[in-house]
Amino acid sequence: MRLSSLAFAGAAASLIAAATVAQPPPPGAIAAEHAPVIQARRAGFRLQLAAFLSIKAALARGDDVKTLVLPASAIGAWGRAIPAMFPPGSAGGDALPSVWSDRAGFQASADALVAQSTKLAELAKAGDTAGVQAQFALVGKACGDCHTKYRAEEKHLSERAAVEPLCSLPQPPAEIARYRPNLTTP
Repeated sequence: MRLSSLAFAGAAASLIAAATVAQPPPPGAIAAEHAPVIQARRAGFRLQLAAFLSIKAALARGDDVKTLVLPASAIGAWGRAIPAMFPPGSAGGDALPSVWSDRAGFQASADALVAQSTKLAELAKAGDTAGVQAQFALVGKACGDCHTKYRAEEKHLSERAAVEPLCSLPQPPAEIARYRPNLTTP
C-alpha cells in the first residue's frame, strides 16, 4: 500500500508540474517577451509618419517630386514589414484585437499600402507632379483605412501636432538646413 501511495504522490506531483508548465504566461509576461517588437513597430510607424509628412511638406513647397522617391519607397518597405511586427501575443500600444483576429484583412491593408506607395515612388521617379499629388492622397487613404479597422483612436496627437507645423514652413528650420543644405528651396 505504501508503494501505491508513493506512486500516486509522484503521479500527482508530475501532473501539477506539467499543468504549471502548460499554463499560459500572465499578460505582463507576454508584453515583456514582445517588448522589443512593440518598441520597433512604434518606431517604424513614427518613421512612416515622418516620411509621409516630409512628402506632404515637399508637395506644399512645390519641391521637385523626383526627390520624393526615397520617402515613398521607405513607406512601401515599411508596409511590407508591418505584418511581421505584430506576432501573436504582442498586443500593446494602439493596436486593436482585429489585427490578430482578422489577419487576412490586416495583411491586405498592408499590401494596399505597399501598392499605393510603390506607385507613388514610380510617379515621383518619373517626375509626374500631378500624378504624385493624386497618388499621395491614395497613400493617405491606405493609411487611414488600416487605422479605421486596426488601430484604436489616436491618443498620441501631441507627436503629430509637434511635427505638423514644420511641414508648412517654406524652408526647413535652421537646425535642419545647417546639416542638410540641399533641403532648402530657392
